[in-house]
Amino acid sequence: EQGLQLLELGGSVEEDYIRIARCFEATRQRCCRLEQDGRRAREQLARVEAERAALEVKLKHARNQVEVEMKKRHRAEAELEKQERKLQLVLELLMREPWGNEALSREQCSVLSALTGRRLGAASAPVRRSSAVDESCQSLLSHSDISYDRTEDDV
Repeated sequence: EQGLQLLELGGSVEEDYIRIARCFEATRQRCCRLEQDGRRAREQLARVEAERAALEVKLKHARNQVEVEMKKRHRAEAELEKQERKLQLVLELLMREPWGNEALSREQCSVLSALTGRRLGAASAPVRRSSAVDESCQSLLSHSDISYDRTEDDV
C-alpha cells in the first residue's frame, strides 16, 4: 500500500524507487525480527515441553506411591481393627469373670473398665485413624479429594 501511495504522489522516479527500496528494507528487517522471535518461541516451547514431560513422570511416580501407601494404610487399619476386636474380647472376658476382678488390682480394674467402655463405643462406629496424618482436617486434606485420573498417563 505504501508503495502504491508513493507512486501516486508523482515525484521523481528515482525518489520513488528509493522510497520503495526503503519500505522493502523495513519490511525485510521486520520479517527477520519476526523469524528470530519465532525461533526463540519454538526453543522456549521445546524447553517447556521437556519440563512438562519430566513433571508428568514425577506425577506418575507420585500417584503410584500414593496408591502403594493407601494400600499399606488400608491393610494396617484392617489389622488394627482386628487387634482392637481381640483386645475388646479379652477385656470383656476379664470383666465378666468373677475371678478376673479379684486377681486384678483396683487400679487395673478401673483402667480396664475405661478401656472396655471406650472400645465398646468404638465397636459400634469404627474409627479409622493414622498417627502420621491428622484427619481432623479431612475436608481439606482428604485423600478422597485427590484426583486419580489416569487418562493423561497414556499421553
